[in-house]
Amino acid sequence: MSYPQLLTPEERLTDAKKLLSLPRIVVICGSTRFMTEMNEADLRETKAGKIVVKPGIDMKAPHELWSDPAEAEAVRVRLDALHRAKIRLADEVLVVGDYIGDSTRAEITYARSLGKFVRFTQPEVDPDA
Repeated sequence: MSYPQLLTPEERLTDAKKLLSLPRIVVICGSTRFMTEMNEADLRETKAGKIVVKPGIDMKAPHELWSDPAEAEAVRVRLDALHRAKIRLADEVLVVGDYIGDSTRAEITYARSLGKFVRFTQPEVDPDA
């Protein structure tokens, strides 16, 4: 007797998004030095009918929530985990900007390991091109 194969969490998420008739979800990645460009990409992707998630905090900008170096590192770790969760949630990734640093490169690698479609506002910066 054979049993049906259980769905992976990713497959269950995909099925749930279809059942809910959700629009495509795009996550914006890139250096926070491109926050203005990220906001513009958010505007364009939203206008195109997509749900957009992106970094919500620019830790390069001074703020009392991360003025203490130890707390700043703790926040950075939480934000990295949160952004990986956004990548898992998304259907596709949009990389913004003309520079790919270590963090963005790691996000691209992670997204591709999950089989996510990755596109670039500046295709020439694709590390795998």
